Amino acid sequence: MSATFIDSNIILYLLSGDPAKADRAEAILGEGGIISVQVLNEVVSVCLCKLKMTWDEIDCLLLAVKAACDVVPLTVESHEKAIEISRRHKISFYDAHICASAILSGAEILLSEDMQDGMHIDEMTIRNPFR
Repeated sequence: MSATFIDSNIILYLLSGDPAKADRAEAILGEGGIISVQVLNEVVSVCLCKLKMTWDEIDCLLLAVKAACDVVPLTVESHEKAIEISRRHKISFYDAHICASAILSGAEILLSEDMQDGMHIDEMTIRNPFR
């Protein structure tokens, strides 16, 4: 089975008031996957600014996510790949950087609710796990 890359929105559904989506997110993380430092940064930002969580609560969430997933760094290579993807596919740079990190990590599937379900970028396919 190929590795799956997980976008920040999937992780944030762990905290959702929608039990079906929270359960689905938990099942996805239970299977493991790959995330990037950008995903961690986005999760922290939403937890602090939107959800008003404490640092202790955020630390617990991050610890669980890092235990479940392999974390890949942001690099100059991923930055350059993101620019190419953003230009070619006309998607936001930050979404393109998630895609670039997924591709460079060898993931064939990117799970995201925020991007176009079924879109192919190189050998990677975006899938919305809540559809």
